[in-house]
Amino acid sequence: MVKFWKPNKALIILQGKYAARKAVIIKAFDEETRDRPYGHCLVAGVSKYPKKVICKDSAKKQEKKYRVKAFIKLVNYNHIMPTRYTVDVDPKDVVNADVLQGT
Repeated sequence: MVKFWKPNKALIILQGKYAARKAVIIKAFDEETRDRPYGHCLVAGVSKYPKKVICKDSAKKQEKKYRVKAFIKLVNYNHIMPTRYTVDVDPKDVVNADVLQGT
């Protein structure tokens, strides 16, 4: 079977708190660990997208609508759907698996 869970691959999360959110694979873990006895991957994505801003909004309200919120999570392979797209940006320098050790 071909391995298609590769870094920088765009995907959609199917279940959980971030269902229907877009994300990017940072690192794939095919082997099982003691904490997670299944194949999983580290993903980073957008949990809150910017909203439409109109000119009658106050400056404070415009700032609130401009905000983008991100998430980092370990996700089971069964809960994600890969797309055919890849991302050119290398997020490995910002995100790693050590970030999730405390959670």
